[in-house]
Amino acid sequence: MPPPPIGPEGPGQVPYGYPPYPGYPGYGAAYGSQGAGYGWPGMPLPPSNGMGIASLVLGVISLVLFCLGPVAMIGGVLAVILGILGRRKARRGEATNGGMALAGLICGAVGFVLSAVLLIVLLAIPDESSDDPGTGTDDGYSASLVTGAVG
Repeated sequence: MPPPPIGPEGPGQVPYGYPPYPGYPGYGAAYGSQGAGYGWPGMPLPPSNGMGIASLVLGVISLVLFCLGPVAMIGGVLAVILGILGRRKARRGEATNGGMALAGLICGAVGFVLSAVLLIVLLAIPDESSDDPGTGTDDGYSASLVTGAVG
């Protein structure tokens, strides 16, 4: 006896669900049979928050260590630059930490200004380390060991 005839769905397959919707005239394939490359768009990219985090870290370091002069000034400048870049990324929607970038920008600017003011104050104060107030010259001896002559 010959085997039973094979239907359009294949041997023994039961149709599942609803049939695919027919395509509209002039719009290509039917709704249920899209070509390769279509489907789920994939996962969205994670936010790129590195600029804002680096800005905040450098800003806090320059603010706390403002007495180290050049270290705080360099850290402050870098914090301001990275803060601006981080704010731009947050505005475009590529990052989610615009507030953190703004805080780093502010801390970096304040740290830079404090270290610059400290450096200017230290350079503006005259050096009064002379031992002889009359001549204004340093005799090279320590003032703690020199005692005045009696009599």
